[in-house]
Parts: sequence; structure tokens; C-alpha cells
Amino acid sequence: MKKPESMVVLTGAGISAESGIETFRAKDGLWANHPVEEVATPEGFARNSQLVYRFYNERREQLMSEEIKPNNAHSALAKFEHDFGGSFLLVTQNIDDLHERAGSKNILHIHGELLKMRCSNSQIVFDIRESFDFDTHCQCCRSPGNLRPHVVWFGEMPFHMNQINMALGACDIFVAIGTSGNVYPAAGFYQNAKINNAQTVELNLEETGSTFDTHIYGPASQVVPRFFEELLTL
Repeated sequence: MKKPESMVVLTGAGISAESGIETFRAKDGLWANHPVEEVATPEGFARNSQLVYRFYNERREQLMSEEIKPNNAHSALAKFEHDFGGSFLLVTQNIDDLHERAGSKNILHIHGELLKMRCSNSQIVFDIRESFDFDTHCQCCRSPGNLRPHVVWFGEMPFHMNQINMALGACDIFVAIGTSGNVYPAAGFYQNAKINNAQTVELNLEETGSTFDTHIYGPASQVVPRFFEELLTL
């Protein structure tokens, strides 16, 4: 592998699982004991907004607890970004803030952020640390019932796609970490990078059946620091 000048890294639930954050998207179709349709779709929000508010309020409370901290994989990516002399973009499917806490700077949240809420009318995004629900008054329109989690639900368009596609077309190496390879459009990122002659690398706990150029399996907290340390020595 040659030394890269431009990199795109994609992270999924596997990198945060070692920090104690549940992956939610279980094989039985449940997210923390709820059917996906109840808590992760616009239709579910329209049917029972209070359930959806409660679900994400509980996720936010968990994320802000003292037990949840960045692990070695998050720290290794932040260190690499700091030391790397080329172009670096970190794209994450995760809605937590563990990359930011570890020190990553150039990061895009494709599926939104748990510590943000959005006005459904104006689309203005606000930081949020406490719980909110249907009765919370929006800061911009001063009306209750207009705020929703700033999270991309099934059936909605992921964020930052134009910027990500431009980066995929220009990178030398694309690395996917802890992703299932089941959620599109992120599952197709490595193919977009391959079309533009980038090297593609998968760092995952187990095999996904994808056709990356290189596969490295093991816990993210072990394989990520090792891989990126070696990359800096090329």
C-alpha cells in the first residue's frame, strides 16, 4: 500500500459498541426492544411522537453518562487526522459525539446527531443536552410540537451526500470501520471510491462479504490504532 495523500474514513456502530453504546439495529429488527418502524421512521413519529421523543431522550441520557467515553479507535483516528499531512475526511453513521470528544475535527454525521434537535418548519438545528418533547417550545418559531430529533430516519435522505461524493471521487484510500455493509447509501461508498481507483480497506469485527481490496478483522479498539499507526510510517 502506498502512502496516501487523500483519505476518506467511514465509521459505523462497531466503533462505538466498545464504548458501551448499543448498536440498536439488531438482527430481529428491534431497536432497544422497539420495532424500527415505531422509533426510526417519519410515520412512527407521526403516529406516536411521545414514544419517539422518549426513545431518543433515553439514548441522549445514556450518551451523556459518565460510563460512555471514546475508546482507543476514536482516539487513533483523531491522532491520525492531527498527524496526517494530506486531506482527511471522517464520515460517520453514528449519531453519538465520541469522535468529537476524542478530538476529530473534519467530521460529517451522515445520519444526524443525538445532541441536536431541529425545527420541522424552519429546519434550523439547535444543540440540545436535556430531554425535550412535543410540549417543548421551539426557539425560532416559539411554538410547541415543531421540534424533532436531528436524526435521519428510514426513508429520509442522509446528510452531506454531495460533499461526501466529491471526497470519494478524489481520495487515494477509503477505509470503512465497524460497518455492517447493509445500510445504503453508505454501504456503496467503497464502490464509489473503487471506481475512482482508490484503495479500499475494511476494518471490521467479522466478515461482511464485501469486496474491499483489504480486509482486517478484529475489535476496532485493537485493529484501528495498529492500522493507522502503520499508515503514518509509509
